[in-house]
Amino acid sequence: MRVPYSAPGENTDGRSAWGVRPARRHALYSGGRRNAIGKGLSVAKKHGISTMPRTDAARRAEALRREIERHNYRYYVLDAPEVSDGEYDELLRELQAIEAKWPNLVTPDSPTQRVGGQPREGFVQVRHETPMRSLLSIFEEAEMRRFHETCRDELGRAAVPLVGEPKYDGVSVELVYDGGRLVSAATRGDGTTGEDVTANVRTIKEAPLRLREAGGPVPEHLVVRGEVLMLKGEFQELNRQAEEAGQKVFANPRNAAAGSLRQLDPRITAARPLRIFFWELAPSSSFRPPTQWACLDLMRQLGLKTCPESCRLETVEDAIRWHHDMESRRDSLPYEIDGAVFKVDRLADHERLGMRAANPRWAVAYKFTPRQKTTRIVEITASVGRTGAVTPVATLEPVEIGGVTVTHVSLHNQDEIDRKDVRIGDTVLVERAGDVIPHVVQVIAEKRTGREKKYRLPSKCPVCGGAVAKPEGEAIARCTNNSCPAQVKESLKHWGSKQAVDIDGLGDKIVDQLVEKGLVRGVADLYDLAVAQLADLERMGEKSAANLVEEIGKSKQAGLARVIHGLGIRHVGRALAETLAGEFGSLGALAEADEGRLRQVPDVGPEVAASILAWLASKENRRLLEKLRRHGIDPTTAAPKAGGPLAGKTIVITGELAAMGREEAETEVRRLGGKAASSVSKNTDFLVVGEKPGGTKMRAAEKHGTKILGEAEFLGLVGK
Repeated sequence: MRVPYSAPGENTDGRSAWGVRPARRHALYSGGRRNAIGKGLSVAKKHGISTMPRTDAARRAEALRREIERHNYRYYVLDAPEVSDGEYDELLRELQAIEAKWPNLVTPDSPTQRVGGQPREGFVQVRHETPMRSLLSIFEEAEMRRFHETCRDELGRAAVPLVGEPKYDGVSVELVYDGGRLVSAATRGDGTTGEDVTANVRTIKEAPLRLREAGGPVPEHLVVRGEVLMLKGEFQELNRQAEEAGQKVFANPRNAAAGSLRQLDPRITAARPLRIFFWELAPSSSFRPPTQWACLDLMRQLGLKTCPESCRLETVEDAIRWHHDMESRRDSLPYEIDGAVFKVDRLADHERLGMRAANPRWAVAYKFTPRQKTTRIVEITASVGRTGAVTPVATLEPVEIGGVTVTHVSLHNQDEIDRKDVRIGDTVLVERAGDVIPHVVQVIAEKRTGREKKYRLPSKCPVCGGAVAKPEGEAIARCTNNSCPAQVKESLKHWGSKQAVDIDGLGDKIVDQLVEKGLVRGVADLYDLAVAQLADLERMGEKSAANLVEEIGKSKQAGLARVIHGLGIRHVGRALAETLAGEFGSLGALAEADEGRLRQVPDVGPEVAASILAWLASKENRRLLEKLRRHGIDPTTAAPKAGGPLAGKTIVITGELAAMGREEAETEVRRLGGKAASSVSKNTDFLVVGEKPGGTKMRAAEKHGTKILGEAEFLGLVGK
């Protein structure tokens, strides 16, 4: 029988909250968001901190720390927040203001101390109190049955329940709590000695600085072990930002997590999206419950995040079925796993079963089918992207990995080629992990024949012949010709994409022909196209041409955020485009912004501001904006109505509305002072339901007691 792990306030349908909700961000943890200091001063005045006696300040600071940690527990562990992010930030700012006035009140476990300290010169070695043993890996059902049978025989019992937990593809760490406070953290290292990463682990919000009391006093000495990892979606976003900035990209989430955890500057670690799952109470702890299952429960009560996928399994057949289920669902999980770990549930049995030479006999790692294969690089060519990035791409002898045939893989940049010493003709190990794009893990140098050829990126663009340059401090080389056909094609595809102005029918083959025949040299030229011109294209009759012209015309009505996103400014994705649209209200206002004004926009730092200013400074781009304006593409966004009927209300829309599109409806919400959100949470005021609504949002609304509105009620609310 399978017993899934659950607790009050947690999803019990096998979904991790990580897959549906971003981590909480606030002024203290996000690298110093703008106005944090100014807000701190206003908070100090608001709460009378400047005139507060020190004894009162000490009591208030301690109360704030406990309240903040309780909210962290409900948010990160139970997935049941009680306050909004704004209310949470207010508590943090009040605590920061108290600690700023009385620095001697700052404690090591204060939530304000997660931002990271000063850089260190190196890592100190730490000896584990008890060794962190590696597990024996098995790959077949027969091996799993043999493991369980051996345990039964050794223990002399017919029933030996197991606990199954995902085998995370991350970095193992050990944390030590004395008196409930985090005092040290170390990597696994060689199992006996690891590296001191306390300052870095303190920046991970799911690693509590102080343990919660779990129905009794916290154990005096607690040694817990867990896995630091990075979610697949957050890893891809980290790589996307790095690639756009011309920086090194990580090969996979595990490498990203390991590299982030081992930064000598904790402030860099604090800026990386690291997560942690806890999976063991070490034997050296002053207290442990009698079973592994109870240990997981105790850790969760203490505020340590454990995996909701974990299960207690009565028989080996239950364990095998659960393993197969996890393997079938691994791609849908928000984090990488490469197998499952099975442990005998009773801790007393661990002592009886003992150790092999290097591995415990009471646990195994049952690995999934490998997702790495070897193949040969047939050719390396350079491709040119929308921003002019010249990327080396390897053509492979086709190989099937995880049910997908892989024929091409990006080599990212010349530095990466040199670092791995990748050559044409090399036999390479290729990995496809989850939803991550396939990549070359390493070269199999032993299989070289001497006929392999080194590769260098061309100094001339392979498409237009323009100069290729690598800006100082960047890893990516770029074609310097803005009129390069490859860049024009990618710009057109981006402009017409569903995330931008959404031109239905503007596919890759049509774009290729438009550019190659000289009909279009930039985005604005789309709006000069006639039906007769399009009808002459391959596979385009007059009716299809007329439909495309109509769709191009419709795109003139795209909202400001979509247009800004469609312009293809480096570092400006859909979310930031929405923010810029709300801040400036028009393309003209954005075009006149200076660095100071841009830096006032949330999530716009020096690099993003410089990128926007550089784009706007280009005469070619200024001409593009003018051409778009002449074609009637000059959208505006009305400023939110102060005190409007939806002021302070959060609204989520699901399904299709008959009267207006989703984007138009969300614009109406914002115009009337409300917030249009994409997912239902405890803070959602209304869920607007149209035709074919999403089941996830409906279930979330029922869970949180969110008021549900039909389309007619919503239209009445917005005055339509």
